[in-house]
Amino acid sequence: MISDNIKRLRENAGLSQAALARKLGVTRASVNAWEMELSAPTAQYLIALAQLFHTTTDDILGLESQEQIVLRGMNEQEKRLVYDLISYITERKDEE
Repeated sequence: MISDNIKRLRENAGLSQAALARKLGVTRASVNAWEMELSAPTAQYLIALAQLFHTTTDDILGLESQEQIVLRGMNEQEKRLVYDLISYITERKDEE
């Protein structure tokens, strides 16, 4: 559910409803309504939420079942380290 995902992302980021509302330029009541399933964010706010929480709109909408790692903002060396770590973990799991 969208409402649960917004609340989960907000809480994981350590934000209150009021703090999230300020970041998005909406009222706290709007954020509360999204989390209580009284309304849903518009496409504009879904995109803003995804950017704010470094996730995808599909994640917020509940359309993705897999975790993602956002590499945006990392340099090539940092990306290579992430890829290498994932490869290492995958290989270890395959050995078990």
